[in-house]
Amino acid sequence: MDNLELVKPTHEMMHSALAYKIEHLRNGETELHGSSLLHEMEFEDWLNLVMVNSSPETVHENWVVASTFFVIRKSDRKMIGMVDIRHSLNDFLASYGGHIGYGVRPSERKKGYGTQILQMALTYARGLGLSRVMLACNQDNIASRKIIQTCGGVKEREFVHSDGKCVEVYWIELN
Repeated sequence: MDNLELVKPTHEMMHSALAYKIEHLRNGETELHGSSLLHEMEFEDWLNLVMVNSSPETVHENWVVASTFFVIRKSDRKMIGMVDIRHSLNDFLASYGGHIGYGVRPSERKKGYGTQILQMALTYARGLGLSRVMLACNQDNIASRKIIQTCGGVKEREFVHSDGKCVEVYWIELN
């Protein structure tokens, strides 16, 4: 398997990000997991949001400090996925979202990249001093559930989201 790296988004990566977004949309996916709302914004506005929310001094009210990365395959510099690592939880994230959100580009799924991305995110979270992290996934997202469980996730609870989907909440110990 190709090695992956976490790369902070930059203006120069706009075309890669847009191609990633378009691939999801063409696959019938309107939400880009782990993207800090890239699916809802123009790239420049999104990049500004990611930069603002990466610092305790500038993070938006009702948000938490987060590190958002493009996941790049080293061999060909292709954007394989995205990951958003929240440094803490607010009430919303503690109820619904968790510390880590991640996604894999549709054409690169079922190749082991999701597990590798989550493992990299867990290593990063350990570096932040977190001792455990929360993740959530839709119950019907079997691939994500397996990835979370492979990385040590223990299911804490389930709930029905406002969109009617059942969501599973997991915790992973980082010690």
